[in-house]
Amino acid sequence: MPTPTLLRRRHVSNSVVVEQSSIPPGYRRNSLLAWARDENGALDIRHALTTDTISDALMIDELLQLVNTGVLCGQEQFEAAAIGLILTCGDSPESCWQAFYRNSLAELESGRSPFAPIHRRALSLLQGSSVLEVGSCFGFFALRAAAAGFDVSACDISSGAVTLLGKAAGRMGLTVQTQVGNAVELPYPTDCTDTVTLIHLLEHLPDQVDVAINEALRVARRRVVIAVPFEEVPSPHFGHHQRLTSETLVTWAARADHRGARIFTDHGGWLVLQPPGA
Repeated sequence: MPTPTLLRRRHVSNSVVVEQSSIPPGYRRNSLLAWARDENGALDIRHALTTDTISDALMIDELLQLVNTGVLCGQEQFEAAAIGLILTCGDSPESCWQAFYRNSLAELESGRSPFAPIHRRALSLLQGSSVLEVGSCFGFFALRAAAAGFDVSACDISSGAVTLLGKAAGRMGLTVQTQVGNAVELPYPTDCTDTVTLIHLLEHLPDQVDVAINEALRVARRRVVIAVPFEEVPSPHFGHHQRLTSETLVTWAARADHRGARIFTDHGGWLVLQPPGA
């Protein structure tokens, strides 16, 4: 896959062009975004987002409107558009990412983000003083746990996401031990952390969910916290492979090696497991 190129306020990937600009004639407008297709059918998105306004929640809300109207299709195109919006909101990649993290965390902390209740519940379920976030993505939860005083580690299969999280933690003066890692083969020793979280991760796995859960149980000393979305149809633009229900969580718990399980619903489904050695 060709490496996306970044020009000033214009981001070009192999599937989407994103540019911060006024709206040219002939572009269709969806809320804060406008779009058109060139003569080859490639998608061209224009926007007026800035470092004052860019955030995870706003970006997703705007892009979902393009998904719902059939403009954006699939995970690759959705992610290309998202990265394009972030990298064209300011004058440099550094200023863009700094603004994205700052504004997104502010939304989560204030409760304005739709994901805020999930973070709030997950933080309340942490036990002990140390936590490992598996599948950290941008790492907002890891950063918030570190800010709350926990000893935090985080891993993700994406090296780019791990690098972004490490830089964000450094800017904020927080310590987050980051590492590239796969949920089904965690690069951590047994019983190395008090709580392991898998927050909106397992729906991304087409298989080997049981392996990922047992890996988390191996690494955790006291608790494993799993959160998943309940969707009528898995969201392909988010890379979701499974439709999950409370019955799914019951099945997962029945197949895992643990000492106790709690299943409940709060903005999606939750499965809290006690490791066998706890």
